[in-house]
Amino acid sequence: MLTTDPAGIARFRERRRRVAGEDAVGLHELRQLSTDVRRSVVRMIDGARLGHIGGDLSVTDILATLFGGVLAVDPEKPRDTDRDRFILSKGHCAAALYATLAHSGFFPLSELSTFMAPLSPLNGHPNRRKVPGVETNTGPLGHGFPVAVGCALAAKVSGRSYRTFVVLGDGELQEGSNWEAAMTAAHHDLSSLTAIVDRNGLQQGARTEETKRLEPLADKWAGFGWEVRDVDGHDHGRLLSALRPSTTARPVAVVARTVKGKGVSFIEDRVEWHHKVPDSEQVQAALEELSR
Repeated sequence: MLTTDPAGIARFRERRRRVAGEDAVGLHELRQLSTDVRRSVVRMIDGARLGHIGGDLSVTDILATLFGGVLAVDPEKPRDTDRDRFILSKGHCAAALYATLAHSGFFPLSELSTFMAPLSPLNGHPNRRKVPGVETNTGPLGHGFPVAVGCALAAKVSGRSYRTFVVLGDGELQEGSNWEAAMTAAHHDLSSLTAIVDRNGLQQGARTEETKRLEPLADKWAGFGWEVRDVDGHDHGRLLSALRPSTTARPVAVVARTVKGKGVSFIEDRVEWHHKVPDSEQVQAALEELSR
């Protein structure tokens, strides 16, 4: 059973205090968290010899901004009734989520070395029963978003003020269940719901536009009745602004334009790194790049 990390919680709270100022100091904190998470991801995938490094690195800045400056969560009370809900619908990028949770004090950083090891709670896909901070089991694409809609609908019906955030992969949007969920959320005016698309343009085997065209993606969300914010998914300041509450009483869709493999030059925007594992020399090169 994973337990909290007091030192990590102290860092989490100090980081949140600094980020609340939304100034250069706060943005530096978020950038540092992103770097720390990316370095952890590289080590985790190297140790497991398994993983989805490209998507992990593209979603990192989104996760760092959420946990570093947006989500109303407490690592000491991960099941608090009024906590914000976060769901990683693209559950194959669990390494980035685990690293973000560990750097936020939900459990010790030392546990990251067990990623995908036999009997480790840090499975290849997030498991709610095993990992504090995980809201629901994800992995089958197209499932996490409907669950997030259910969370937001529950908040509205019960009169609670918590917000629900969900991160989807862009290739995942080819699943029809997502668009059913999008219609449902708009129909019920779920303004407490924010869907964030990790728009890195690549999926397993090909570019998304070669597989099934998604553009104009922002227009699609608007057509489904959502308030849309189209931003650079690696700009922490723009992400902070984009993740603010709805201004229209409609659910919010953030199209976060990202680069698969962000931060490591030989991985960036390369389709083969969807689940390729770096060799020892590539691991060292990646860690060196992420130290600059």
